[in-house]
Amino acid sequence: MGHAVVVGATGQIGRAAVRALAEDGWTVTAASRAGGRDGTWPGGVRAVRLDRADDGALAALVGDGCDVLVDVVAYGAEHARQLAGLRGRVGSAVVVSSGAVYVDDRGRSFDTQGEPDGFPRYPVPIPETCRTVEPGEATYGTRKVRLERELLALGDALPTTLLRAGAVHGPHCRAPRELYFVKRVLDGRRVRVLGHGGRSRFHPVSVLNLAELIRLAAARPGSRVLNAGDPDVPTVAEINAAVDAVTGFESETVLVEGDPPGKGVGLTPWSTAHPVVYDMTAAGRELGYTAVTSYRDALPATVAWLTDRLAGRDWRVAFPDLARAYAPLIDLFDYAAEDAWLAGRGR
Repeated sequence: MGHAVVVGATGQIGRAAVRALAEDGWTVTAASRAGGRDGTWPGGVRAVRLDRADDGALAALVGDGCDVLVDVVAYGAEHARQLAGLRGRVGSAVVVSSGAVYVDDRGRSFDTQGEPDGFPRYPVPIPETCRTVEPGEATYGTRKVRLERELLALGDALPTTLLRAGAVHGPHCRAPRELYFVKRVLDGRRVRVLGHGGRSRFHPVSVLNLAELIRLAAARPGSRVLNAGDPDVPTVAEINAAVDAVTGFESETVLVEGDPPGKGVGLTPWSTAHPVVYDMTAAGRELGYTAVTSYRDALPATVAWLTDRLAGRDWRVAFPDLARAYAPLIDLFDYAAEDAWLAGRGR
């Protein structure tokens, strides 16, 4: 298949991408900050250290060239310029972007979700032609859009497939949404309060399905943007039930219509005021993509990894990125607030 360089190789997405490419016959150089290896990689994978902030280091790593460069950590204009500087030495690129780039017809996006009536109301499903936020440096979404536009502008000089990933799930996640339910199982919490009637849908993508999209795009170079998601989009109530099924736990769900009743009650990392579902038609048409797993089939491995990671540790220590990411929006485990709200309802 040729030589593939993977940047961000020991992160959640990179681990699976390296394995998928190597098993497909690529000669893989796996680059990461520490230069580590994953135990599931084939022996022929070459692991190297890379300081992504050093433009010269990436250029030196590519050397005389590679057939495909897979970048799972590119973010903003500086990384777009790094990749653009490699045109002529890289056959094509596959870069992970985000579904957070979309904006609805009233200008609402993930950037406005904290405002009154600020959660976007997207079409269901969202096609890649949906309008995006304007490029810039202010937020995660605006930086991803700037990355996308600068890379697409290169055209045939560096054909780049940009994958707009949904909510990535699987082992080695630094901010795992499933923790909200898994920790409640481990803590013996029998009652779950879910806002929006438990009907929230936020399109997940298994790291295995994302790796499959990377593998397919590496073999079919082109300049394009594609959504990246699982074949199924479970509701938050269905995710809760799926975690219970995997763990053999029995819980009762209290569904609240409309907004969650409090910051620490009924609001989960999967909660959305309106559905977020990505159209996967183009990925099938452009790449021949067929998902290799579903959310439910991938869940047992995630639950097992989370349980092991939490063993004997405070969740904030085990998942500091999750704690930082959600602290302004959600008090994930405010059991006192839950109990007080339930008591007020005579429960």
